[in-house]
Amino acid sequence: MLDVRRLRLLRELAQRGTIAAVAEALAYTPSAVSQQLAALEREAGVPLLERTGRSVTLTPAALRLAEHAEAILAVLEQASAELATARTELTGTLRIGAFPTAVRTMLSPALVALSREHPRLELLVSELDPVSAPAALRAESLDIALVQEYDYVPAAPETGLDTEPFLEETVYLAAPSPAPLATHRDSPWIASTHGTLCHLMTVRACEAAGFAPRIRHHADDFGTVLALVAAGQGVALVPELGALHIPEGVALVPLPTRRRTRLAYRRGTGAHPAIAAARAALHTACAAIPAAGVSPGGDAR
Repeated sequence: MLDVRRLRLLRELAQRGTIAAVAEALAYTPSAVSQQLAALEREAGVPLLERTGRSVTLTPAALRLAEHAEAILAVLEQASAELATARTELTGTLRIGAFPTAVRTMLSPALVALSREHPRLELLVSELDPVSAPAALRAESLDIALVQEYDYVPAAPETGLDTEPFLEETVYLAAPSPAPLATHRDSPWIASTHGTLCHLMTVRACEAAGFAPRIRHHADDFGTVLALVAAGQGVALVPELGALHIPEGVALVPLPTRRRTRLAYRRGTGAHPAIAAARAALHTACAAIPAAGVSPGGDAR
């Protein structure tokens, strides 16, 4: 009989590529991961790993077994969710991951509703960039999270997760005065930290307009970004959630670019009462968000 915990390690290795990455994600030591995978190889009775120096490659049999592991883990999650529906009260821990603007605008009211309706449910929140959320869900350090993609930064397919539509936003050009994006070829730019989705979106949107942005400042909080624009330090691209409160001296010009946010959770957990309650609370909070404070002409209200 194949050990489920070892199958999970194999699935993670197929996703992450290195034993060191698996160990870091799941709080193991690399030697412990290697030992468990060697034990799985003995259970399977066929070679699963090809070792070249300090690196490993999954054999065709291992890749196929990793696919089965996805299905097995999803069925186990579904079984756990069905058992949870028999309880009369929600208890335990629910780990939620969200990006900063969502924490302020949607997650806070959703947490209030969840705490009021399910007082014995312990809620743990992690603020993180959406690019990190899928791996955290698969590693079971999160139970539900917000993931994103932009028109210029499409999301890669994620195995082992289910997602559902949540929010679609307009992306705005924030500048001292309304003007097309292409006119800011020589302007200084304000962008998020390198490696985040927002940073990559800014770079690719400018490249689509025919230039590479000259990034002067980096800031991940859109309130800070808009304050820098108001101080004459540059221009920036800001999604609608980050543009709900506009400082004086900032104009917003809507662009055809969109940001799409989805709710994500491990496959098989969608019907779990705690996940279902969080989904409902988040959708209710999302529906209550006002539109960005910008008039059709592009001026901040």
